Amino acid sequence: MLEKYNSAVGLFSNHEDAEHAVKDLEKCGYDMKKLSVIGKDYHSEENVVGYYNTGDRMATWGKFGLFWGWVWGILFGSAFFLIPGIGPVMVGGPLVSWILGALEMSVITGGLTALGGALASIGIPEDSVLRYETALKADKFILIVHGSVQEVEKARGILMQNKAEEANVHHEETAKLSIMA
Repeated sequence: MLEKYNSAVGLFSNHEDAEHAVKDLEKCGYDMKKLSVIGKDYHSEENVVGYYNTGDRMATWGKFGLFWGWVWGILFGSAFFLIPGIGPVMVGGPLVSWILGALEMSVITGGLTALGGALASIGIPEDSVLRYETALKADKFILIVHGSVQEVEKARGILMQNKAEEANVHHEETAKLSIMA
């Protein structure tokens, strides 16, 4: 079971740095089922963007097709969302089910997007949610490591070693305080 209220969140300016961080986390023995990656995908009238799943194989195409194909091959769960105000977003990892849960339960409140509602539901304070959504709009990549307090503290260091512009840890206590405020 995932420990929903402990997360290390890293913001990356490009997919290469996010990919290196995922590889380092994997080398250090992190459970790939506890990682989520979020990034915008790009489309233009000249290029088709999309993905498909044929059994155990997932393929993508578009500007970051190779990156997303690789990410989806090692993470648990994947999806493509069109989020108003942000645009086309690719998500890999357990955050997919939390976004779907937010959509199904109509948990989205206070002007948050489906992504924002999912981040808030796993204990990320609203001010951080807004900062992460803004980073996503600015074409950044977000890598979230879910786990125990020790796992996310260690993961924060790995994120920073891999050129994260910032890496923040959110614990259950932070989430409770933001809910009570």
